[in-house]
Amino acid sequence: MEDARIELEILGLSSSHSSTHSYALILGEREGNRKLPIIIGAFEAQAIAIEVEGIKPNRPMTHDLFRSFALEFNIRVIEVMITELREGIFFAYILCESNNIRKKIDARPSDAIAIAVRFNAPIYTNEKVLQEGGIVLKDNIQTSSTEATSPSEQKQSKELTVAERIEKLKAQMNEALQNEDYELAARLRDEIKRLESL
Repeated sequence: MEDARIELEILGLSSSHSSTHSYALILGEREGNRKLPIIIGAFEAQAIAIEVEGIKPNRPMTHDLFRSFALEFNIRVIEVMITELREGIFFAYILCESNNIRKKIDARPSDAIAIAVRFNAPIYTNEKVLQEGGIVLKDNIQTSSTEATSPSEQKQSKELTVAERIEKLKAQMNEALQNEDYELAARLRDEIKRLESL
């Protein structure tokens, strides 16, 4: 049985600080305060952004072509579901319907969301994905910069227990969120999950 679904909304796109070819797509709970950053490519980010902003390209992009094709053959997109996060990779499917027959089609979340916005289809995930990949901005944590650490700080971090390292990473993740550096926050989230699994 599938977990209860949690509806998400697109909060925005944040450009990568480390690469010109990737973006953080920020999804948020409609009925909560958790955010789900997903690192996506520039092409998919552009495909989502132009539809969200209502920009009409001169010629159809790939996701627009999919929409035209689907409508021509009476295929509706019912919803998109982000199903799991495995080894830092998100998995999703698109639920489609034609002639009262529904089918789930495996897709990358970035493509699935680019298609969902073209069909005004809802985007969902489950509690497990949000627990593993979601991040929450906490107002009461203040930390120092995470961009560079001195050799003495690196030595000190080696002496920390796993629990202390996790707490430090959570504080750094919170600072990254406050600075809207969602790519760094996502990397810190993944490192926290790795340490928690030890």
